[in-house]
Amino acid sequence: MRLLVGLGNPGAAYAGQRHNIGFMAVEAVAERHRFPAWRRKFQALITEGAIGGERAMLLKPQTYMNESGRAVGEAMRFLKLPLESLVVLHDELDLAPGRLKVKQGGGVAGHNGLRSLDAHLGSRDFKRVRIGIGHPGHKERVTGHVLGDFHKADRPWLEAMLDGIAVAAPLLVAGDDAGFMNRVALEVQPVLKGAD
Repeated sequence: MRLLVGLGNPGAAYAGQRHNIGFMAVEAVAERHRFPAWRRKFQALITEGAIGGERAMLLKPQTYMNESGRAVGEAMRFLKLPLESLVVLHDELDLAPGRLKVKQGGGVAGHNGLRSLDAHLGSRDFKRVRIGIGHPGHKERVTGHVLGDFHKADRPWLEAMLDGIAVAAPLLVAGDDAGFMNRVALEVQPVLKGAD
């Protein structure tokens, strides 16, 4: 089974923030692949179903971003899943809006959710889907940018990105990272070109 974790903060006040793009991504996957209603378990909201014939659980930690690892660690231990089963979808400052990269392992780059996962899993060697939100340009503006809502002007690329992730999810769970990235790019590129 694959465990797809979207990172974000729980509650309506955070729902539209850039930091919550991981939640938005797994919600789009759940909707597209007709997963059942979300339910509470593992200090998280979870739903289970199939993506491209593969069993998958989608998980949204409800512990707040900086404690995401508590929920993910609990789920991994209970389900006895190896680290290779885990895919984490999260916001990425170092990628331009509308860009996406899949990466295996690596540093946490100041991301509190990734830092918590590292602490609770004892490893950074899990797959990440890094979803670009862009950098505000100045270090002191990062917190406000990350915890700010997406602007109306972001909607076209954001919707194309979420649709792309949902459509391409079977490639992601099958381990075809290059195919997944290409499929998402096909959805997003026309929108980004139109915005130029």
